[in-house]
Amino acid sequence: MYTEIDTPSVLIDTKIAKSNINKYQTYCTEKGLNLRPHIKTHKLPYFANLQIDAGAVGITCQKVSEAEAMLDGDLDHSIKNILLSYNILGRSKLERLKRISERVKLSVVADNIECIEGLSKAFSSLNNELPILIEVDTGALRCGVVTPQEACDLALRVSELPGVSFAGLMTYPPKSNAATTMNNFFNEAKNLIELSGLKIQTISIGGSPQMWKAHEVPLATEYRVGTYIYNDKSLIVSGACTIEDCALTILSTVISTPTPNRAVIDAGSKVLTSDLMGLKGHGLIVGYPDLTISQLSEEHGCITSSTPTNLRVGQRIQVIPNHACVVSNMVDHVVFIKDDQVLTQQQVVARGKVW
Repeated sequence: MYTEIDTPSVLIDTKIAKSNINKYQTYCTEKGLNLRPHIKTHKLPYFANLQIDAGAVGITCQKVSEAEAMLDGDLDHSIKNILLSYNILGRSKLERLKRISERVKLSVVADNIECIEGLSKAFSSLNNELPILIEVDTGALRCGVVTPQEACDLALRVSELPGVSFAGLMTYPPKSNAATTMNNFFNEAKNLIELSGLKIQTISIGGSPQMWKAHEVPLATEYRVGTYIYNDKSLIVSGACTIEDCALTILSTVISTPTPNRAVIDAGSKVLTSDLMGLKGHGLIVGYPDLTISQLSEEHGCITSSTPTNLRVGQRIQVIPNHACVVSNMVDHVVFIKDDQVLTQQQVVARGKVW
């Protein structure tokens, strides 16, 4: 299988990826939601362009360098609208952020006054104000203010400062009771903010596990979703997709079979990553659902089974990872395939952009 490809390699089935793009765009269009895909999953301008062509209003990036790489690699100049969903601090990053704002329509998020005042100082000399969404914590226990009153207070502060403007609210959802928790928070926050005299243009939510339930948060105007383009084992387990919807696999070679019940592949933590996502094992082996990748070292993936694995040395297998996004960040390039044919290699231009 794919004997011309060195292993381990990350394969992207473009037919499946394009189907996933169109399927979820159709859902968002039918539900009246603006779709703003998070490019952290694929890190490829090629797929960002396809997402925009399908109807996405723009893209989401997490870091300044990620946005820079996507724009630099966008030879078609299709990317015209970026949300940077991360607190930006530091003079260097703010200067680069200003340069990005000269290239595209840019908005950012913030959840503290220090960040907001830094953005205001950096953008106060520019002609256009920088839209800021206040990030709120609705149960994911990550960034975000924890009460609607805090959200209102920060919104008011943004509206008072030069160079910036209040654009709305943004959250990453909790794993359980997501719709109820977000609805309660947004209803209260909206009332407080509108009573203060401000308008909320955007309420941005996201998360691939809950993507088919986005319409259960009626105040939401925008959905940020990343993993949907490739899907992975975590989304299979959550019920968001099937094996047939998984576009990304790791092609690996069996390099040892020390015992009938144990085999070793050439994909370790450097490719599969150590991200368990709360699951058993480090991925799903296509065609061998009863086998478990039970242990990883940097260059070895150890497969175990209570019965003979029936794997042989030299055999090539494909693994659906637990979490596709982190796998994309591990390789310089991916291999595009379609209908079991190799198409081309594609450089992962936004790989390693952590600044």
